[in-house]
Amino acid sequence: MNGKKNVLRVRKAKNFGGEIAVPGDKSISHRAIMFAAISNGKCQVDGFLPSQDCLSTVGAMRNLGVQVDVLEENKYGPSKLLVHGRGTQLNKPDVDIDCGNSGTTMRLLSGILSGQKFSSRLIGDESLSKRPMRRIIKPLELMGSDISAMGDNFSAPLEVNCSDIGPIRYDLPVASAQVKSAILLAGLYAEGKTTIIEPSPTRDHTEKMLDFFQVKTSRLSNNEISIDGGQVLESRDITIPGDISSAAFWMVCASAFPGAKLTVKNVGLNPTRNGILKILTRMGVYVSESIDTTGGSEEIGNVSVEGGGLKGVEIGGDIVPNVIDEIPIIAVAGALAEGRTVIRDASELRVKESDRIAAVAENLKRMGAFVEETSDGMVIDGGRPLNGTEIDSHGDHRIAMAFAIAGLFAEGETTIQNSDCIAVSYPNFEEHLGRLLSIDRTSEEQSIPVIKSLNIEND
Repeated sequence: MNGKKNVLRVRKAKNFGGEIAVPGDKSISHRAIMFAAISNGKCQVDGFLPSQDCLSTVGAMRNLGVQVDVLEENKYGPSKLLVHGRGTQLNKPDVDIDCGNSGTTMRLLSGILSGQKFSSRLIGDESLSKRPMRRIIKPLELMGSDISAMGDNFSAPLEVNCSDIGPIRYDLPVASAQVKSAILLAGLYAEGKTTIIEPSPTRDHTEKMLDFFQVKTSRLSNNEISIDGGQVLESRDITIPGDISSAAFWMVCASAFPGAKLTVKNVGLNPTRNGILKILTRMGVYVSESIDTTGGSEEIGNVSVEGGGLKGVEIGGDIVPNVIDEIPIIAVAGALAEGRTVIRDASELRVKESDRIAAVAENLKRMGAFVEETSDGMVIDGGRPLNGTEIDSHGDHRIAMAFAIAGLFAEGETTIQNSDCIAVSYPNFEEHLGRLLSIDRTSEEQSIPVIKSLNIEND
């Protein structure tokens, strides 16, 4: 399509339901590649998410001298990889390490690079180069890392120079799994005990995966975690579950369709990630989950949702870090619900791939919803009819997908501009969507025929 931006056109759907398996978890895919790379041997990674962000992590580790072989792939990219771990010490890169759009790649890798015996430079695309990096720079500097931001307002590019680092005890000013993870990874290279105190619990994928790779961490309380330096990751094969953040789009869609029944199979059910299930239950949705297997370090199972009338809820406090990626689609649920939905304590959304608070509020208003934007969230008076309109994705994958779902409930046609950003986390989103409704994906030069299918098939 000659590099031109794609447009996703969605029309009102008539029904929804069936079974689906979503792609591998984005957060876990990143960590699996990085942790395997600094382990002491070969690791097979199955269920890898071949999204643009996760492929940035693969490219970064290859630039650092790590051999990554593709064992299996689908039309979207590699799904099974063999990572040849190099132990804790990597190779000096010959080029800048391009993190693309991935904040996870840049932030976690900064922790690993702080313990290396060489200098390196991390770069990203225009969006990533605007995102705040001071939150990782400050604790890493306290550990002795020679790390600096070359962009405006402590943003990328980041330069990490050879230095000796030591342990710290650090109070996180903002609940952030990425910052916590960067400090824990740097702590592997520090002699002594590094301790992090969280203001509220965040996703614990890093702790679970460290434990899976036989690195000991200690949780002294709900919010305090420590790691002893000098430990080496033991190589292990790992299976990545389906991404519950991706499943959230389908679960919200089914929830808003009276009588709809949806089952999401083989999805991650980590307790620090299942807040979306709790919120939907509070909104009046029947949700059931069953943990069937444990894939490496994570709980995996099935989730079933039965649609009905949604009701507004208040969302704030400790659950927000648990659902920070799901809030755009939760806001859409609020617009479809009867009554008022209040989202607060979510100021972190201001510094994601876009200002997600502003982007969600702006696009919901365009569709006819009543929304009041606040400094750390929004207030939505739900139940108003939605109208199809042109949606600005702001180049943000979660905004694009959330409003594709909103378009299924709107009169007329909803047009999502720059929908190619969806590939950042869910490369086959449009394929799955196309199994449920009439869809037209176009560029300026190409039009794909409308797909008419109302049943979800097994993925």
